Amino acid sequence: MRKLFTYSLPYKWSAIVALSLMGIELVVELVQPLLMAKIIDEGILNEDYRLVSVYGAGLLGLSLLAFAAGVTNSFFAARLSQGVGYDLRKDVFEKVQSFTSKNFQSFSTPGLITRITNDVVQVQNLLFMLVRIALRAPLFIIFALIMAFTIDVQLATILVVAVPVFLLFLFFILTKGVRLFNAVQTRIDRVNTVIRENLTGIRLIKGFNRGAHEERRFYDVNDSLMEKNKRALWLMEVAMPVVMLGVNIIILVILWLGASRLQEQSIQPGEVVAIINYATRIMFTFSIFTFLIMVFSRGHASATRIGEVLDEETPTFLQVSDGKTPVLKGDVTFQDVSFSHEREPTLHSISFQVKAGQTVGILGETGSGKTSMLHLIPRLFEKDSGSIYLDDYKIEELDVKELRKQISLVPQEIHLFSGTVKENIAWGKEQATDEEIITAAKQAQIHAFITSLPDGYATQLGQKGVTFSGGQKQRLSIARALVRKPKVLILDDSTSALDAHTEYRLMEALKDQSCTVFMVAQKISSLKASHTIMLLHKGELIAEGTHEQLLRESRYYLDVYQSQLEEVQ
Repeated sequence: MRKLFTYSLPYKWSAIVALSLMGIELVVELVQPLLMAKIIDEGILNEDYRLVSVYGAGLLGLSLLAFAAGVTNSFFAARLSQGVGYDLRKDVFEKVQSFTSKNFQSFSTPGLITRITNDVVQVQNLLFMLVRIALRAPLFIIFALIMAFTIDVQLATILVVAVPVFLLFLFFILTKGVRLFNAVQTRIDRVNTVIRENLTGIRLIKGFNRGAHEERRFYDVNDSLMEKNKRALWLMEVAMPVVMLGVNIIILVILWLGASRLQEQSIQPGEVVAIINYATRIMFTFSIFTFLIMVFSRGHASATRIGEVLDEETPTFLQVSDGKTPVLKGDVTFQDVSFSHEREPTLHSISFQVKAGQTVGILGETGSGKTSMLHLIPRLFEKDSGSIYLDDYKIEELDVKELRKQISLVPQEIHLFSGTVKENIAWGKEQATDEEIITAAKQAQIHAFITSLPDGYATQLGQKGVTFSGGQKQRLSIARALVRKPKVLILDDSTSALDAHTEYRLMEALKDQSCTVFMVAQKISSLKASHTIMLLHKGELIAEGTHEQLLRESRYYLDVYQSQLEEVQ
């Protein structure tokens, strides 16, 4: 919550104006019962209708003033809440952009989406209500009690005794409501997770005929959300009837005692009306309190969840741009590099040297550390020990943003963005010309397919390129990587869906690129032409050399090669 007020500081003048206008509404609301008492006691009872007209006109004028103040207050309250919401969404999104794989272990993707959308909306509602009516409610109760005392101490004492009881009850509701609504938001994360998995894997679900299973899974999380939401809302809803019943009893007691005082002529009728008016307005304020408690409970829970993202520690090198920014040649050197993923050792003392322009094949079984090793180069992962050099620079000496501008990565899981084919290729280089885009597409062996489409490069892609085949998506991703003319190109098993002929033409095209290529593949046939092939096994570099050298010197490599030959036969 403290962070929330920090975000409000840039909009302090909107908050100050809104609170000032709220103060005007408060003063008018406090003065109105006194004017009504005067109209009754000094005007109606004395049959002085001129005085009734004067006070009535004043009452009408004050009501119009309060109306104007309320409307204007809403404008500035909205300006404050929407501004803070905009800043929160921007900062949470930017924070997530700086996350490493370790940070993403703490937050699920649907959970982050909920925080950026639903949780921000709850915080906006909280801020709006805070400067619109939330502060007015407690202030009105305090000053209404004071004003009641100035009219009649005995009747006002009844209100003074009752109000703390109601406040304690509402505080209990508040503390329990915060916990319940925090649980509600967590269950929204779970619902979003199931929905996201179903939408992205709909073909798999249909192919395995698992629709009924997925429906049950959704019903389970949806039922859990509904039950928790019902409990939270029931708690909030039961608060208002309880408070209303209590305040109505208090009003009846005041009426009964006021009637007795009127018979004794120890109080004026207008004063009784004024006390009743204050009691009624206090009752209305308590009914607002129950609504505000729900808003505060949701807002507090959401602000806490947003704060967890903003307070997440991320590597400082991603936020500082004071490293060296040389134009790299593409030499890559590892010296005794070790790395652990989720506290599990993944790479053990890896050492190798690759010259600029060479093509490096990387082979190894699943879990051998191939992806982890390559992700250390653009610093998507951080090594535990050892040294990594690009040209003659330690990787830590280089500005990370400039470093990544000279490296292109095509990951195992291909991701295409909504938009056109051209926009997806140009995503790799924002200012890419049409000529550069076409050249990259030709190098990636996808140009002919693109031009065969009805709209060519202007063809709109479905979600994640759902209308394209696996090989077409891989080639589009490779074109996106090539358009930026990288000094280091990392192909992480990103040619697996290509036929042998297309893959051969792609590798021939890459020979003309002045960049160092790291290529992970499961088939030795894809790596045979590499300058050197690295063989990884259980996180260790067990062999390195050309295809012919490894056939002679590595029994493990020979066994893999022969098994793949048998599969072909």
